[in-house]
Amino acid sequence: QVQLVESGGGLVQTGGSLRLSCAASGRTFSSYAMGWFRQAPGKEREFVAHIKWNSGSTYYADSAKGRFTISGNNAKNTVYLQMNSLKPEDAAVYYCNARKRLITGDDYDYWGQGTQVTVSS
Repeated sequence: QVQLVESGGGLVQTGGSLRLSCAASGRTFSSYAMGWFRQAPGKEREFVAHIKWNSGSTYYADSAKGRFTISGNNAKNTVYLQMNSLKPEDAAVYYCNARKRLITGDDYDYWGQGTQVTVSS
C-alpha cells in the first residue's frame, strides 16, 4: 500500500508564503513524476506543477508560474511546493500526486488526502 502524506497547508494573508511537503511511504515505490494539483470549492481539480525525475524538468500551470516553485528528492520520494505571493484565488485543497508508469505503458496516479490552503484578503 502506497501512501502520500501532505503537510504545510494553513491560513496565510494575501502576499504571504507557504511551503507544502509530500512524502510517499509504503511498499517499494517508484514514480516517474510527482507534483501538485488543487481543487477549490465548486471547481474541478486542476494541475499546479510537477517534476519529472529522470530529467529534473519542472512544469507549471500558468497561474503558478513565477510564484510557485516545485522541488523534490526522487530517492526519498518527497516533493515540495514553495508558494509565494499568494492570492485569494490560490485558496484550495492541494493534493500531492505521484505518477507511475505501468508495464502496460499506461500511467497510474497515486493521491494524497489533501491539505487546505486558505488565503485571506
